[in-house]
Amino acid sequence: MQRRFPDLDAKRARLQAGGGQERIDKQHQQGKLSARERLALLYDPNSFIEFGLWATHRCAELAGKEFPGDGVVTGKGEVHGRPVFAFAQDFTVGGGAVGDRHAQKIVECLWAALKMGTPVVGFNDSGGARIQEGVEALSGYGKIFYHNVLLSGVVPQISVIVGPCAGGAVYSPALTDFIIMVDSTSHMFIAGPEVIRAATGEIISEEDLGGANAQAAIAGNVHFVARDEHEAVEVVKVLLSYLPQNNMEGPPDIPFEEPLPDDEALDWIVPEDPRQAYDVRDVITRLVDHTVFLEVQAVFAPNIVVGFGRMAGMVVGIVANQPAVMAGVLDINAADKAARFIRTCNVFNIPVVTLMDVPGFLPGVAQEHGGIIRHGAKMLFTYASITVPKVTVILRKAYGGAYLAMCSKDMGADSVLAWPTAEIAVMGPEGAVRVIYRKELEKASDPQALLQEKIEEYRQTHANPYRAAEAFYLDDVIRPSWTKRLVVERLGVLRGKRDLRPQKKHGNIPL
Repeated sequence: MQRRFPDLDAKRARLQAGGGQERIDKQHQQGKLSARERLALLYDPNSFIEFGLWATHRCAELAGKEFPGDGVVTGKGEVHGRPVFAFAQDFTVGGGAVGDRHAQKIVECLWAALKMGTPVVGFNDSGGARIQEGVEALSGYGKIFYHNVLLSGVVPQISVIVGPCAGGAVYSPALTDFIIMVDSTSHMFIAGPEVIRAATGEIISEEDLGGANAQAAIAGNVHFVARDEHEAVEVVKVLLSYLPQNNMEGPPDIPFEEPLPDDEALDWIVPEDPRQAYDVRDVITRLVDHTVFLEVQAVFAPNIVVGFGRMAGMVVGIVANQPAVMAGVLDINAADKAARFIRTCNVFNIPVVTLMDVPGFLPGVAQEHGGIIRHGAKMLFTYASITVPKVTVILRKAYGGAYLAMCSKDMGADSVLAWPTAEIAVMGPEGAVRVIYRKELEKASDPQALLQEKIEEYRQTHANPYRAAEAFYLDDVIRPSWTKRLVVERLGVLRGKRDLRPQKKHGNIPL
């Protein structure tokens, strides 16, 4: 039977083809998907509703040139049954360059997500601002940035870098909650290699400057690196499974009927020698359900570990010192990484569980001149200001200001537990003894023997959890094997927590 409106069907098919099959094939040859293929991977089958299919540019200099959808596909669908808005820049249409209408479509997508209280996922694959549109293109970017900030702390925003993202364009992903980058096929930088060479004489490849590994491990801008776009979308889905739809909801906890038996392996996980390292991820995976832990920024500042897991079905954010890297010391990058993650947990109502084994802040001229005071203060400010449930477990070392920065009771922890291996003191036993007994050590006939004697004496008297527990700086000293059960009990008690704070616009975090 002859169909009515065949011209409508033909026009829609042409617009949905973007830049055409030849350009889509070129994307595939480069290891990249098309914009619509990315959205099809993200969304549950047949759940995508598109907005703005017919939009096109209004640039006089491009008169006569058709830009289907003005180079971006926007809409709403469902991810595992939960509504999510998304936009995907279409590199096959004018290189995915951002013009006025292109930006307007993204802004409307963000605004709709804000009104509906729904997460937003953005696929970034763009050559940058559309030069022919001049200030209108820049205005478009400004509106996108402004709305990224409006949404911040209200609904989750996830950026996926699946191609070039350069110049001012990088600031939209930078304003979102999480950035996922695809290895080898995506790049981020303010100024590319040619601009840098012209300006400074420095020579560097595009990959070394703005590739996924550089941005994740060195710059710390990227939270996850994916091998390909299929893996990137899977990371998005897993990440969304830990996040609420918006800041008015709790995280998506799941029913949990399993028993919580004591895990005796935890009793032996911290070495008897306090100088010996261990991998704190071995502790984390024994505490979370089914050993499933989504580590965030795994390759940046690896001396601290942050990420999401579930404990008895409850979503938790975990912050842990990593004794296997730099002895778990806090430095500039570790403080930034932890503070950002903790604040993210707070805005999305996710309880924070802190595992402490910290010998202090990293000493050194580079750290001091780099602003370790300012950066370390971010952790103190963040822990003191967040209002979600906070449970801290001291595994071993808890020295000096770093003990406070890792959320002691004085910094607002709702409950603090300690293992018998905990050492809580102003500084490590050896350093303390060298200060306290300096003169005696200088005069001793056997300084090394006296040093060891006084270290053991200091450890028994000061660097242990019992003195702190007696002074009520701890709630309990526990067997490590009891940890999950007791943390879950405390999180259950804290589920209805309300924390009253002075009325103000916001605190002035030392940025």
